[in-house]
Amino acid sequence: MATATPEAVEARIVEALASFGPDIEQVTRDATFEELDIDSLDLVELAQIVEDDYGVELKGDDMKNLKTVGDAIELVVARAS
Repeated sequence: MATATPEAVEARIVEALASFGPDIEQVTRDATFEELDIDSLDLVELAQIVEDDYGVELKGDDMKNLKTVGDAIELVVARAS
């Protein structure tokens, strides 16, 4: 399992989100999923990546409360520690 440092989690989430379509330069902590055109299926896939890499399970309620890339990073880091 990967080490869940804030930097590592941020890099992995940015990489995963960029693979769903947006340019990697657009994927910043302040970017909203709506701005990035990340839909609910993409978020389900992101949750699976996070669980596989860090052992952090994100449920539907967790995911619907996330608005920005930074929100996702902070949640994963908090749950992984």
